Amino acid sequence: MVLRKFRLLVICLALMLGLLSACTVQQSEKSPQTSNTSTVEPLTQLSPIPISPNTVDLQSPETLGNTSGQTIYVPAYSHVYYGNGKEYLLATTLSIRNTSLTDTILVTSVSYYDSKGKLVKEYSQKGLQLPPMATTEFFVEEKDTSGGSGANFLVKWTAQKNVTEPVVEAVMISTAFQQGISFISPGRVIENKSK
Repeated sequence: MVLRKFRLLVICLALMLGLLSACTVQQSEKSPQTSNTSTVEPLTQLSPIPISPNTVDLQSPETLGNTSGQTIYVPAYSHVYYGNGKEYLLATTLSIRNTSLTDTILVTSVSYYDSKGKLVKEYSQKGLQLPPMATTEFFVEEKDTSGGSGANFLVKWTAQKNVTEPVVEAVMISTAFQQGISFISPGRVIENKSK
């Protein structure tokens, strides 16, 4: 009886050692071998770039995108395609964020167009004041497919003086089929004015 238990213990230990060594071999095959020699130079070893009079200083106020108004085109998607061309419906939030620390901007119009360029909805027909650091949002429901996959917003805003540009972007999201999809589409300035 003792001999039988001893044999069973030896067999179990042999199996465990075999499994352990197999796992170690698989792990070392999966992970690439790293060496101590690096082919990437640290940033401190890069030679400095000489500054010429034409070089833009990213910290200067002149490069912060100061303007007194813009027309901004924002791509949006009421759906995207998947599989064999099936539509995956998306909810869309248009976000307009005033980045000025001190000045109010006036959103004069927000228009929503479909894939063919036809005006679907005018969201703001009168001016909407957006205080410093404030955000306003416009929402298109997931079930609203009127815009199509090539939908877009046209946002117009103005200010009494030159201010920093607002951040305007569309956020698309869906959680259908127990999966989640979300992405951001940044606005693009198509008209700029300065005072």
